[in-house]
Amino acid sequence: MKRLLPFALFLTTPAAFADIRAEYRTSAQISIEAPYVVTNRAGSSYSLSGNNITPSVTVGDTTTSGKIGGLNLGSLSNGLPALLQTDTTITTAGSAFSKTESVFVGDSTPTAVTPSSGIAALPVLSGQTTLGSGGTAGSLALTSLSSGVHTCAAGGSGTSCIGSTTVSIEID
Repeated sequence: MKRLLPFALFLTTPAAFADIRAEYRTSAQISIEAPYVVTNRAGSSYSLSGNNITPSVTVGDTTTSGKIGGLNLGSLSNGLPALLQTDTTITTAGSAFSKTESVFVGDSTPTAVTPSSGIAALPVLSGQTTLGSGGTAGSLALTSLSSGVHTCAAGGSGTSCIGSTTVSIEID
């Protein structure tokens, strides 16, 4: 019997443990660019310069000499400041004088911009405006099969499609 014991140990096979995990991930994405407008409103400005003039400002019934009017930021209407008039008189009669006055009225607050057919109607502004017309779907389509094969049908301008498949096998 003792002779059979070593032989019996060779006949049994040791157990093997192995975990096998397979993972398949498929993703698909199509996108169309949206229309957009970026615009910068121009601000209001006022300037006055001159020689041999005396400025004054009248508010209500009160006139103040030696003051310059301009923009009243405390009184805004639709994003625009009110203008305070500057009156000028010649300081020394009969002498040469010069006066340069300039007013630039900026842009009022525009109403909302609503895109129509992929194109946004632009407000008329004095500042810089950048327009993106957006994409057109056209015949944009993406087919994604369980085998990992992706087929993209081209769309119009401003469109894209992305298809990907990831396969991972882990043996532990």
